[in-house]
Amino acid sequence: MHRLYENDDLVVFWNSDKCFHAKRCVHGSPGTFNPGKKPWIDLRHAESKEIWQAISECPSGALSCIYRHEIDVVMDEEGGRSVAFDGDKEIGECDFEANEDVWNIYHTGVSSDYQGKGIAKRLVYKVLEAAEKKCMNIEASCSYGRKVLDS
Repeated sequence: MHRLYENDDLVVFWNSDKCFHAKRCVHGSPGTFNPGKKPWIDLRHAESKEIWQAISECPSGALSCIYRHEIDVVMDEEGGRSVAFDGDKEIGECDFEANEDVWNIYHTGVSSDYQGKGIAKRLVYKVLEAAEKKCMNIEASCSYGRKVLDS
């Protein structure tokens, strides 16, 4: 399972397939990480520095984070894509084709001025999260989408 959690400052990625429950995140920021709650990650209860530090202690790599850079990523399921915006300016997208039980990610791209900020990963995670919530299988013919799925 892939999940994306955001606040005004940070974006946290969680890949449950990699998690082996060492609980270093829970000990590092108990207000943020609470396995007894749903959702189990809530970014409202700690400072960004504390959250970042707790995630840096994750031994499995199941948790990672980046700065949000005031970029919004939204899901456009009807349009078959997730889209990144800097204000009103569209700066990236992750396109997928929805079949009966499979969503195939076939393209991910971010404007050159915005590359290297983790936006492509946010775009792919947004699609993965939406597909998983609908119990759809995921595949990727896009090389970047495949890289995220395999990591």
